[in-house]
Amino acid sequence: MDVLVPWPDLDRTHGAWPEGVRVHVWDGTKDEGEPSKDVLDRVGLWAMPYAAPDAVRLLPELPALRAVQSLSAGVEKLEARLPSGVALHNGRGLHDASTAELALGLILAAQREIPHWAEEQRAGNWDPHFTRSLAGSRVAVIGYGSIGSALEARLLACEAEVVRVARRARPEEDVHAVSELTGLLHGIDIAVLVLPENEGTVGMFDAEHLAALPDDALVVNVGRGRTLDTTALLAEVKAGRLRAALDVTDPEPLPADHPLRTAPGVLITPHVAGGSATFRPRAERLIVEQVRRWAAGQELLNPFPGP
Repeated sequence: MDVLVPWPDLDRTHGAWPEGVRVHVWDGTKDEGEPSKDVLDRVGLWAMPYAAPDAVRLLPELPALRAVQSLSAGVEKLEARLPSGVALHNGRGLHDASTAELALGLILAAQREIPHWAEEQRAGNWDPHFTRSLAGSRVAVIGYGSIGSALEARLLACEAEVVRVARRARPEEDVHAVSELTGLLHGIDIAVLVLPENEGTVGMFDAEHLAALPDDALVVNVGRGRTLDTTALLAEVKAGRLRAALDVTDPEPLPADHPLRTAPGVLITPHVAGGSATFRPRAERLIVEQVRRWAAGQELLNPFPGP
C-alpha cells in the first residue's frame, strides 16, 4: 500500500506509519525530483504539496490512484483535473485560524488607518486624529462556513455585530441566504467575502451589491479574487464612496501597474491569508490521520463535495 506525501519524517513527529504502508515523499518541486515510475505506478493515496500548482502534472501518471488529499480549502479547479474514479478530499479546517486572523488584521488596519500611521511614522509626522472602529460595526460574513465561523469568533471579541450569509439559508443557525444579500447590505459597515470560486460565485459580488452598501463601507475579500467584480469595485473606490482590503484579486497576481494598487482607500496583501505558522502542524496531522484511515479501510475525512 503506497502513499505519496509532501514532507519527510512525519512518522518521527506523529508516530510510526501503519504496518504495510510504504510512504514516499515529493514536495512538488523540480529540484526534489519526481518519484520513479515504479513508485508512481503503485501510489493509491496522494497528499498533494501545498501551493505547488504544477504538481497536477503527475495525475495522469498515477494509474493506481484512488484518493487525493489537497491541502487547500478551495479545490474546484483540481476536481476538474482528476481522473475518473479518484476521490477528492480538501483541506477544510487547515486555514480557518490563519485566514480569520488576516481578515481581522485587514479590517483593523483599514478601520484604524494603520497604513496611514505607518506613512506618518516614516515621514516623521505626529498628527493624531480620531478614526473609524470595528467595535459597534455590523459585519456581513458572506460565505459563512468554517473560516467564517472562525472569523466570527474574533469579530465578536472585538464587539462587532455579525450577519451570517451562505448559499442557502439556515434559519436554525441564523444564516441568511445569498439571495437576501442586496437587502441586507444596506445596513452593513463591513462586508467580508469568504467565497469559493465556482460557476455560481464568479462575479457574484457585483456592482448591484456594491451599490447597496452605505457610503464609507469596507469591502474585504479573503476568499477568491474572481468572486468580486474588480471593475465595479474600482469605480466605487476611485469615487471615494467605498474602501477595500483585499488578500485576493482579479487578476492574480495583480500586475504592478494595476489601478487597484494606487486606488484611494485600498489595502492589498498578496494572497497570504493561509500562509502562517499554524498551517504546517495542522496539515501534518491531517495527512497522518488520512494515511491511518486509508490503511484501516476507513472513510477519509473532508470528502469533496461534502455530504
